[in-house]
Amino acid sequence: MRHVLRSVIALLAGTIVLSTIRSAHAEMPTSAATPVALPSSAAPTARSRNCSVAAERDRIRAPLLRTAQKIAEHLPVKIVALGSSSTYGFGASTPAASYPSRLAEELAQRLPDQQITVLNRGINGEEAGEMLARLDADVIAENPDLVLWQVGTNALLRKIPLQPNSLREGMTKMKRIGADIVLIDPQFAPKYIATADAERMVSIISAVSAAAHVGIFHRFALMRRWHEIDRIPLDTFLFWDGLHMNDWGYACFAKSIGTAITTALLGSKTTVSALPTATR
Repeated sequence: MRHVLRSVIALLAGTIVLSTIRSAHAEMPTSAATPVALPSSAAPTARSRNCSVAAERDRIRAPLLRTAQKIAEHLPVKIVALGSSSTYGFGASTPAASYPSRLAEELAQRLPDQQITVLNRGINGEEAGEMLARLDADVIAENPDLVLWQVGTNALLRKIPLQPNSLREGMTKMKRIGADIVLIDPQFAPKYIATADAERMVSIISAVSAAAHVGIFHRFALMRRWHEIDRIPLDTFLFWDGLHMNDWGYACFAKSIGTAITTALLGSKTTVSALPTATR
């Protein structure tokens, strides 16, 4: 319990500092029809449906060696979530309902004896090149064990090419400090899929991750399955702007990627016998 409390306290401290420093500088997403600020006082939306996770499909195929080794040795683990508005938590009722915050809760339940800190380094409206420009200060300086890099949505919405070189340069810097990397592709949402080359963007990110031998979490496929296979109405998991997730969407996404991370750690040959049994 002491470890869990330390994890939660570290997360809340990072979230509060981040919100205080960056709220004046964060851009509004360019795709929003009307400027809407992220609510900070409203209660989270009640979950109207259960969130089912298909662990056999939502996998991170690349090993997370550094993170697994830290857990095997019972050392503190630091995760940095880098991205734009859907990492920052636009559309969530509170910062605590963003996916990085929900992910910290998931991992604390799955690995209850492990100290895990999740830092939210999302800024609204950014593209890969802008994230690269702040990578040293916001990511590298934290010396993370795992970086979750959400990318691709804003480039497509602004009709500009994704910058694979920015991704490659960023991943090279992360690899130099030994960090594990998982890319996260765009969301399945009306404003995104209405654009030309929506699925091509997803394919490009997959190709970049494969070439760099890093993990990828297929958020686009996950959310598409929610709607097309599980028949979940869009407004169950999306904010009213038709692009960003709401509380339910962020929570279910966090549960899915949390499952994928834990499965990847359990599958590592270096930690099979050392990891505690997942509890859910």
